[in-house]
Amino acid sequence: MYFQGYYYLIVGLQIFCGIHSYRRGTLNRWIFLIVFLPIIGSLYYLYSEVINNKSTFRPVNKSSIDVGAVINPGGRIKKLEEELQFTNTFANKVKLADAYLGAGMTDKAIDLYKSSLTGAFDENEHVMGQLIIAYYSQQRYDEVIPLAKKLYKLPQFARSKAHLLYAQSLENLGKIDEAETEFKAMKGRYSYFEQRYEYGLFLMRNNREDDAWQIFTDMLNEGPHLGSIEKKSNRVWLSKAKDELRKITPSQKPA
Repeated sequence: MYFQGYYYLIVGLQIFCGIHSYRRGTLNRWIFLIVFLPIIGSLYYLYSEVINNKSTFRPVNKSSIDVGAVINPGGRIKKLEEELQFTNTFANKVKLADAYLGAGMTDKAIDLYKSSLTGAFDENEHVMGQLIIAYYSQQRYDEVIPLAKKLYKLPQFARSKAHLLYAQSLENLGKIDEAETEFKAMKGRYSYFEQRYEYGLFLMRNNREDDAWQIFTDMLNEGPHLGSIEKKSNRVWLSKAKDELRKITPSQKPA
Protein backbone atom coordinates (compact mmCIF):
# COMPACT_ATOMS: atom_id res chain seq x y z
CA MET A 1 0.00 0.00 0.00
CA TYR A 2 2.83 2.41 0.88
CA PHE A 3 4.64 1.71 -2.40
CA GLN A 4 1.42 2.15 -4.39
CA GLY A 5 0.73 5.53 -2.76
CA TYR A 6 4.29 6.64 -3.43
CA TYR A 7 3.96 5.58 -7.08
CA TYR A 8 0.76 7.58 -7.56
CA LEU A 9 2.37 10.60 -5.90
CA ILE A 10 5.28 10.55 -8.35
CA VAL A 11 3.00 10.04 -11.38
CA GLY A 12 0.77 12.87 -10.21
CA LEU A 13 3.81 15.12 -9.83
CA GLN A 14 4.96 14.23 -13.36
CA ILE A 15 1.52 14.98 -14.79
CA PHE A 16 1.37 18.34 -13.02
CA CYS A 17 4.83 19.34 -14.24
CA GLY A 18 4.07 18.11 -17.77
CA ILE A 19 0.82 20.09 -18.04
CA HIS A 20 2.39 23.19 -16.49
CA SER A 21 5.33 23.03 -18.89
CA TYR A 22 3.09 22.37 -21.89
CA ARG A 23 0.95 25.42 -21.14
CA ARG A 24 4.09 27.56 -21.01
CA GLY A 25 5.44 26.17 -24.26
CA THR A 26 8.58 24.74 -22.63
CA LEU A 27 7.75 21.03 -22.76
CA ASN A 28 10.42 20.22 -25.34
CA ARG A 29 13.05 21.55 -22.94
CA TRP A 30 11.75 19.72 -19.85
CA ILE A 31 10.20 16.47 -21.14
CA PHE A 32 13.35 14.38 -20.78
CA LEU A 33 13.94 15.34 -17.13
CA ILE A 34 10.29 14.93 -16.14
CA VAL A 35 9.87 11.51 -17.81
CA PHE A 36 13.24 9.84 -17.31
CA LEU A 37 14.22 11.38 -13.97
CA PRO A 38 10.73 11.58 -12.44
CA ILE A 39 11.69 12.57 -8.89
CA ILE A 40 14.76 14.72 -9.45
CA GLY A 41 13.49 16.16 -12.73
CA SER A 42 10.05 17.04 -11.39
CA LEU A 43 11.41 18.58 -8.21
CA TYR A 44 13.93 20.60 -10.18
CA TYR A 45 11.16 21.76 -12.53
CA LEU A 46 9.01 22.82 -9.57
CA TYR A 47 11.90 24.80 -8.08
CA SER A 48 12.89 26.46 -11.35
CA GLU A 49 9.54 27.17 -12.98
CA VAL A 50 6.94 27.24 -10.20
CA ILE A 51 8.58 28.25 -6.90
CA ASN A 52 10.99 30.74 -8.46
CA ASN A 53 8.27 31.71 -10.95
CA LYS A 54 10.79 32.43 -13.69
CA SER A 55 8.29 32.23 -16.54
CA THR A 56 5.63 34.49 -15.14
CA PHE A 57 5.63 38.09 -13.94
CA ARG A 58 8.78 39.42 -12.42
CA PRO A 59 8.42 41.78 -9.43
CA VAL A 60 8.91 45.35 -10.60
CA ASN A 61 11.89 45.90 -8.29
CA LYS A 62 13.95 43.12 -9.89
CA SER A 63 15.52 42.85 -13.31
CA SER A 64 17.63 40.51 -15.36
CA ILE A 65 20.13 41.42 -18.04
CA ASP A 66 20.74 39.38 -21.16
CA VAL A 67 24.43 40.06 -21.75
CA GLY A 68 24.35 38.71 -25.30
CA ALA A 69 21.44 40.94 -26.19
CA VAL A 70 23.25 44.00 -24.85
CA ILE A 71 26.45 43.25 -26.77
CA ASN A 72 24.78 42.30 -30.05
CA PRO A 73 20.99 42.71 -29.99
CA GLY A 74 20.64 42.49 -33.76
CA GLY A 75 22.55 39.22 -33.88
CA ARG A 76 20.43 37.69 -31.16
CA ILE A 77 17.19 38.72 -32.85
CA LYS A 78 18.36 37.28 -36.17
CA LYS A 79 19.19 34.00 -34.46
CA LEU A 80 15.77 33.87 -32.80
CA GLU A 81 14.07 34.65 -36.13
CA GLU A 82 15.92 31.74 -37.71
CA GLU A 83 14.94 29.45 -34.85
CA LEU A 84 11.28 30.39 -35.24
CA GLN A 85 11.42 29.87 -39.00
CA PHE A 86 12.92 26.42 -38.43
CA THR A 87 10.66 25.45 -35.50
CA ASN A 88 7.41 27.37 -35.24
CA THR A 89 6.57 26.77 -31.56
CA PHE A 90 4.94 28.86 -28.87
CA ALA A 91 8.20 29.08 -26.94
CA ASN A 92 10.15 30.33 -29.96
CA LYS A 93 7.48 32.90 -30.77
CA VAL A 94 7.55 34.28 -27.24
CA LYS A 95 11.36 34.41 -27.07
CA LEU A 96 11.47 36.38 -30.31
CA ALA A 97 8.61 38.67 -29.24
CA ASP A 98 10.40 39.36 -25.94
CA ALA A 99 13.55 40.24 -27.89
CA TYR A 100 11.59 42.53 -30.20
CA LEU A 101 10.02 44.29 -27.23
CA GLY A 102 13.38 44.71 -25.51
CA ALA A 103 14.83 46.20 -28.70
CA GLY A 104 12.00 48.70 -29.08
CA MET A 105 10.44 46.87 -32.05
CA THR A 106 7.07 47.08 -30.37
CA ASP A 107 4.78 46.58 -33.37
CA LYS A 108 6.54 43.35 -34.30
CA ALA A 109 6.43 42.21 -30.68
CA ILE A 110 2.68 42.84 -30.43
CA ASP A 111 1.94 40.97 -33.66
CA LEU A 112 3.94 37.97 -32.49
CA TYR A 113 2.46 37.96 -28.99
CA LYS A 114 -1.07 38.10 -30.39
CA SER A 115 -0.41 35.29 -32.85
CA SER A 116 0.87 33.09 -30.01
CA LEU A 117 -2.36 33.39 -27.98
CA THR A 118 -4.06 30.35 -29.49
CA GLY A 119 -5.13 26.91 -28.34
CA ALA A 120 -3.71 25.90 -24.97
CA PHE A 121 -1.90 29.23 -24.77
CA ASP A 122 -4.86 31.54 -25.43
CA GLU A 123 -4.61 33.05 -21.94
CA ASN A 124 -0.91 32.63 -21.23
CA GLU A 125 -0.07 34.99 -18.37
CA HIS A 126 3.45 35.86 -19.52
CA VAL A 127 2.29 36.86 -22.99
CA MET A 128 -0.62 38.93 -21.69
CA GLY A 129 1.68 40.65 -19.21
CA GLN A 130 4.13 41.49 -21.99
CA LEU A 131 1.29 42.77 -24.17
CA ILE A 132 0.29 45.12 -21.36
CA ILE A 133 3.83 46.53 -21.34
CA ALA A 134 3.81 46.86 -25.14
CA TYR A 135 0.39 48.51 -25.33
CA TYR A 136 1.23 50.94 -22.54
CA SER A 137 4.42 52.00 -24.31
CA GLN A 138 2.27 52.95 -27.31
CA GLN A 139 -0.30 54.73 -25.12
CA ARG A 140 -2.95 52.17 -26.06
CA TYR A 141 -4.45 52.31 -22.59
CA ASP A 142 -7.87 50.97 -23.63
CA GLU A 143 -6.18 47.72 -24.67
CA VAL A 144 -4.30 47.39 -21.37
CA ILE A 145 -7.46 47.26 -19.26
CA PRO A 146 -9.11 44.00 -20.50
CA LEU A 147 -5.81 42.12 -20.37
CA ALA A 148 -5.14 43.30 -16.82
CA LYS A 149 -8.61 42.21 -15.72
CA LYS A 150 -7.93 38.69 -17.02
CA LEU A 151 -4.75 38.53 -14.95
CA TYR A 152 -6.02 40.35 -11.89
CA LYS A 153 -6.73 37.34 -9.66
CA LEU A 154 -3.33 35.73 -10.22
CA PRO A 155 -1.21 36.13 -7.06
CA GLN A 156 1.86 37.17 -9.03
CA PHE A 157 -0.05 40.04 -10.65
CA ALA A 158 -0.09 42.05 -7.40
CA ARG A 159 3.62 42.99 -7.56
CA SER A 160 4.04 42.88 -11.30
CA LYS A 161 4.94 45.60 -13.75
CA ALA A 162 1.63 44.84 -15.44
CA HIS A 163 -0.31 45.84 -12.31
CA LEU A 164 1.52 49.16 -12.09
CA LEU A 165 0.83 49.87 -15.77
CA TYR A 166 -2.82 48.94 -15.21
CA ALA A 167 -3.11 51.61 -12.51
CA GLN A 168 -1.35 54.16 -14.69
CA SER A 169 -3.57 53.29 -17.67
CA LEU A 170 -6.67 53.89 -15.58
CA GLU A 171 -5.27 57.31 -14.65
CA ASN A 172 -4.52 58.14 -18.26
CA LEU A 173 -8.10 57.22 -19.16
CA GLY A 174 -9.37 59.66 -16.54
CA LYS A 175 -10.49 56.94 -14.12
CA ILE A 176 -8.77 58.58 -11.16
CA ASP A 177 -10.65 56.82 -8.33
CA GLU A 178 -10.12 53.39 -9.90
CA ALA A 179 -6.46 54.18 -10.45
CA GLU A 180 -5.99 55.17 -6.82
CA THR A 181 -7.64 51.95 -5.68
CA GLU A 182 -4.99 50.01 -7.61
CA PHE A 183 -2.14 52.15 -6.29
CA LYS A 184 -3.39 51.58 -2.74
CA ALA A 185 -3.51 47.83 -3.38
CA MET A 186 0.22 47.98 -4.12
CA LYS A 187 1.18 49.66 -0.85
CA GLY A 188 3.08 47.84 1.88
CA ARG A 189 5.58 48.66 4.57
CA TYR A 190 9.23 47.83 3.78
CA SER A 191 8.25 46.73 0.27
CA TYR A 192 6.63 47.87 -3.00
CA PHE A 193 8.98 50.85 -3.25
CA GLU A 194 8.58 51.48 -6.97
CA GLN A 195 4.81 51.23 -6.73
CA ARG A 196 4.73 53.58 -3.75
CA TYR A 197 7.02 56.05 -5.52
CA GLU A 198 4.68 56.01 -8.54
CA TYR A 199 1.71 56.42 -6.19
CA GLY A 200 3.39 59.52 -4.79
CA LEU A 201 3.79 60.94 -8.29
CA PHE A 202 0.13 60.14 -8.97
CA LEU A 203 -0.86 62.11 -5.87
CA MET A 204 1.29 65.06 -6.94
CA ARG A 205 -0.26 65.05 -10.40
CA ASN A 206 -3.63 65.26 -8.71
CA ASN A 207 -2.68 68.21 -6.49
CA ARG A 208 -2.40 66.18 -3.29
CA GLU A 209 1.09 67.19 -2.25
CA ASP A 210 0.53 66.54 1.46
CA ASP A 211 -0.42 62.92 0.79
CA ALA A 212 2.53 62.54 -1.57
CA TRP A 213 4.85 63.99 1.07
CA GLN A 214 3.68 61.30 3.49
CA ILE A 215 4.28 58.51 0.97
CA PHE A 216 7.82 59.66 0.19
CA THR A 217 8.63 60.30 3.86
CA ASP A 218 7.47 56.83 4.88
CA MET A 219 9.65 55.30 2.19
CA LEU A 220 12.75 57.18 3.34
CA ASN A 221 12.08 56.37 7.00
CA GLU A 222 11.95 52.67 6.14
CA GLY A 223 15.13 52.75 4.06
CA PRO A 224 17.66 52.49 6.93
CA HIS A 225 15.86 49.41 8.28
CA LEU A 226 16.08 47.39 5.06
CA GLY A 227 18.46 44.48 4.64
CA SER A 228 21.46 44.97 2.39
CA ILE A 229 19.87 43.22 -0.59
CA GLU A 230 16.56 45.07 -0.28
CA LYS A 231 18.37 48.37 0.21
CA LYS A 232 20.46 47.84 -2.92
CA SER A 233 17.51 46.78 -5.10
CA ASN A 234 15.40 49.76 -3.97
CA ARG A 235 18.14 52.39 -3.85
CA VAL A 236 16.93 54.09 -7.03
CA TRP A 237 13.37 54.51 -5.70
CA LEU A 238 14.54 55.86 -2.37
CA SER A 239 16.75 58.34 -4.20
CA LYS A 240 13.87 59.39 -6.45
CA ALA A 241 11.58 59.79 -3.44
CA LYS A 242 14.15 62.10 -1.84
CA ASP A 243 14.29 64.18 -5.01
CA GLU A 244 10.51 64.52 -5.09
CA LEU A 245 10.39 65.61 -1.45
CA ARG A 246 12.60 68.57 -2.37
CA LYS A 247 9.94 69.73 -4.83
CA ILE A 248 7.28 70.00 -2.11
CA THR A 249 7.48 73.38 -0.40
CA PRO A 250 7.42 73.56 3.42
CA SER A 251 3.97 75.17 3.39
CA GLN A 252 2.63 72.04 1.68
CA LYS A 253 4.02 69.63 4.27
CA PRO A 254 1.67 68.46 6.99
CA ALA A 255 2.34 69.78 10.49
